[in-house]
Amino acid sequence: MKGLLQISICLIVCVLFGTLTADAQLKTPAPSPSSKLEQTVGLTDVTIEYSRPSKKGRDIFGDLVPYGVMWRTGANASTKVSFSDDVTVGGKELKKGKYALYTIPGESEWTIIFHNNITHGGTGGDNYKTEEDALRFVVKPTKMGHTVETFTIDVSDLTNDGANINLKWANTMVTIPLGVGTTKSVLASIDKVMAGPSWGDYYSAARFYAENGQDLKQAHEWMTKALKMGADEKFWVLRQASLIEAKMGEYSDAIEHAKESLAKAKEANNMDYVKMNEESIAEWTKMKK
Repeated sequence: MKGLLQISICLIVCVLFGTLTADAQLKTPAPSPSSKLEQTVGLTDVTIEYSRPSKKGRDIFGDLVPYGVMWRTGANASTKVSFSDDVTVGGKELKKGKYALYTIPGESEWTIIFHNNITHGGTGGDNYKTEEDALRFVVKPTKMGHTVETFTIDVSDLTNDGANINLKWANTMVTIPLGVGTTKSVLASIDKVMAGPSWGDYYSAARFYAENGQDLKQAHEWMTKALKMGADEKFWVLRQASLIEAKMGEYSDAIEHAKESLAKAKEANNMDYVKMNEESIAEWTKMKK
């Protein structure tokens, strides 16, 4: 009994000690806290994720952040920038997606790098490959009349077609011109809508009507418009036209469109449509008699 009592006391002490130790763990502020900036520019969503070191009385560019050496553009992991649409940065085209933002600071110019590999811790060291760069360009830094204590990235000067992404620290600011081309996209969208439905719109409406027991005459009218607008080159559209005509009892027209669909499906090497059209032609030929 005495041995069991001693074991029990030891277990209790261990549990209490472990609990006290866990409770005693301190939480302290991160020296370079993380930040996430989300900004819509025109119709494009821009997201920037980075860590923010502070000056703390130190000389920054040319000292803490050396000139001529690649910088992660912040602290900790590399800074990430995401675009929901294709954009231009520094006047160069960049596809939508997520990139690591690296920079090479200099006294009179900075190299800005958007890098495809976002898995590096920091700059990636020896694992960094220049061939994985999405693009590089050069901008000139400017001196501010005040000091920014904590490294800051912001988005300013917003218009429908662009903005500026600014890197600010100490008394230095670097501006990255961002273009989003909203006006061009909206004008193209307006032109498309005002020009009326496309063949794809007519095709989709006709197929929905036919497959959901709606007015077949209307479905046929829309499908005919789709074919006249260039969809007669699409074997799947011709197939749907033939199915609508067959439902209407117009077997001769259905067979003709099925034959056209069959020929184009063979050209595309789509044997599924070849088989469906062959079976339909055989079935509808019998029904004509």
